[in-house]
Amino acid sequence: MDERRARELLGAEQERVARLIDDVRTNDIGDTSEGDQVSELSSADQHPADLGTETFEREKDFSILESLEHELAELEAALRRVDEGTYGRCGACGNEIPAERLAAVPAARFCVDHEPARR
Repeated sequence: MDERRARELLGAEQERVARLIDDVRTNDIGDTSEGDQVSELSSADQHPADLGTETFEREKDFSILESLEHELAELEAALRRVDEGTYGRCGACGNEIPAERLAAVPAARFCVDHEPARR
């Protein structure tokens, strides 16, 4: 994959992930405390399931946010690899990563055979 196409692909993916991060921060987490978000619920013992559900949902949203921020960092690292001339090369064997894989996973650092998750 040529450098221009790689930058376009990575830039588009960065924009998509940044929008998702903004959406999670704005619509799901917001800038209020957990106590404020569940203010219509009593914190007394008669509502433990409601409070538990709200806590679970908030933790899930933070987990999603953390995953998206990690994905954004991986995309930034991929752009640095473009600058260094190593983008599209497997970090383990040095072989070229197929364009199809890069189109599906733009920040891929390894070919399918050397993907750490496959081990």
